[in-house]
Amino acid sequence: MDTKFSSAIHMLILISEAETPMSSEKIAESVGTNPSYIRKIAGLLKKAGIIESSQGRSGFALNLSADELTLYQIFCAVEGTSDIHLFDIHRNPNDQCVVGRHIQPTLTELFGELEAKALSELKQKTLKTCMDIMRDRINKEETK
Repeated sequence: MDTKFSSAIHMLILISEAETPMSSEKIAESVGTNPSYIRKIAGLLKKAGIIESSQGRSGFALNLSADELTLYQIFCAVEGTSDIHLFDIHRNPNDQCVVGRHIQPTLTELFGELEAKALSELKQKTLKTCMDIMRDRINKEETK
């Protein structure tokens, strides 16, 4: 996986908290990337119906509230799949070795279970979940 997912969450938090629509340039500045990368992610989010933008007007707006928008929806929008793939398995184990012969099916089963749990968690967490965690961190930092 690349950083589209985390960049999309960052972007969506900015959009949801902004008083006026944010341009790709402003978002890119916060994310630490270039505006064209943000526009690429925005295109994926727009196609999924998560955000909207207006012709001739700079900026984006959320189509869903932060407490309705799940991390799973964001993941599917930017990764183009509903299957999470966290772990790769080496391709050429030695079939003459007892471990080599059984490692791929063993890890496929184990990794599949872990990935299913990750997807289930993404369905339970929302953009608001991220925002609440961030607010808690900010509040703790400010009270030091």
